[in-house]
Amino acid sequence: MDAQPIISIQHLSKTYHSKSGEVHALQDIGLDILPGQIFGIIGMSGAGKSTLVRCMNFLEKPTQGTVLFDGVDLSSMNARQLNETRRSMGMIFQQFNLLMQRTALQNICFPLEISGVGREAARARAKELLQIVDLSDKADSFPSQLSGGQKQRIAIARALATSPKVLLCDEATSALDPTTTRSILSLLRDINRRLGITIIVITHEMAVIEEICTHVAIIAESRIAECGTVQEIFTHPKTAAAQKLVFHNAGDVERSVGKRALRVVFDGTASSEPVIAGMVLEFKAPVNIMFADTRAMDGRAFGQMVLQMPEDTGVAEKMKYYLTTHGLHVEEVQYHV
Repeated sequence: MDAQPIISIQHLSKTYHSKSGEVHALQDIGLDILPGQIFGIIGMSGAGKSTLVRCMNFLEKPTQGTVLFDGVDLSSMNARQLNETRRSMGMIFQQFNLLMQRTALQNICFPLEISGVGREAARARAKELLQIVDLSDKADSFPSQLSGGQKQRIAIARALATSPKVLLCDEATSALDPTTTRSILSLLRDINRRLGITIIVITHEMAVIEEICTHVAIIAESRIAECGTVQEIFTHPKTAAAQKLVFHNAGDVERSVGKRALRVVFDGTASSEPVIAGMVLEFKAPVNIMFADTRAMDGRAFGQMVLQMPEDTGVAEKMKYYLTTHGLHVEEVQYHV
């Protein structure tokens, strides 16, 4: 039996009214997010992704459409029921939003106090969460004494205080340096595995999606452009919005390539052997690497390349066949990036 979505969004639209007219922030959004997934929502600035995450917990009420949480329509709830449901949806923000006059421990206790939890029980829970985020030694530190990464870890602990089923992360790593970003994403992945919490990651960075998410929805011009597993989107981006994000570091690839170019995808299933070098040696014909975005994960190659192929059609076809027989996904480049 298929699992019921923890969050189901159906035909959701959000329109703002201003002096200059209507602004359609979201249009006919449909998404199902299953329990235990790490689900990414990615789009460029202004695409509507932050509005979407705020509609998920009804901080913003949709103009049209339905949001179901655990099978229950949020629009059918009164204020008390909605507040109770929001405790099952922890939220993490780009700028941490910690209370500066409270210590780390007191910040984590805050949502528990609001929920009516006793002081000693709240402190005990906060200490557990400090261990989970590996900051037990910072219990009595104030936010001004913490680094950006430490502040975000405290914010994560605070979001976990009420034992939520879902964690909403709105650009949670955008204010952090790359090394700290990786540590925060590793922590979120660990929380997902250990606690079984569904995590929804809102970001404009494809590298964040590739690092942590199992599934992704691409939002462009207020609509869902494409949705699927990260591997599906990475390997077969169908829409212009998906192609632009997958080629996020590619620059002017298409204007640079010759008469024929191939996009080669290393999806982690190919061996770590130097396939491209082996192909060049096999056919004694050079190829020009116009773009490469590769990395090693668990000892395997993962990433993509754009190769400018030899003008000899026969050699180019043999090279393409060579790559496919070595377990790589290969396609002709037709992307405008």
